[in-house]
Amino acid sequence: MSTIWPALLDGITRVRGVRGALLVSAEDGLVVAESSMGDVDGAAVAALAGSLAARLGRVTAAIGCAAPRLVLLDAERGGIVAAPAGEGLLLVAVTDADANIGLLRLALRDAAERMA
Repeated sequence: MSTIWPALLDGITRVRGVRGALLVSAEDGLVVAESSMGDVDGAAVAALAGSLAARLGRVTAAIGCAAPRLVLLDAERGGIVAAPAGEGLLLVAVTDADANIGLLRLALRDAAERMA
């Protein structure tokens, strides 16, 4: 595991309303690293995020658009936000319903740039 990953994930979890963050293999949806997940099944979140990102990537390619820069699954009590992080990885955040999505988006983009 890269020594920078824990610091990047901790930065994401500092955003208000973020319950945890993961670094996920985009190809197979496996957890590469995670931070502050508590009662959340990180493997299930990683699999879902990987699958969503892959399917959305295929759809956007089919309609002639670039790959998604952000995937947001918003539910009644929280959600999942995923962003590509290069090298076949996704940064994924698990949120509460009151998460500051704007700040989270900036934190994800900053972390992805720092990984590049």
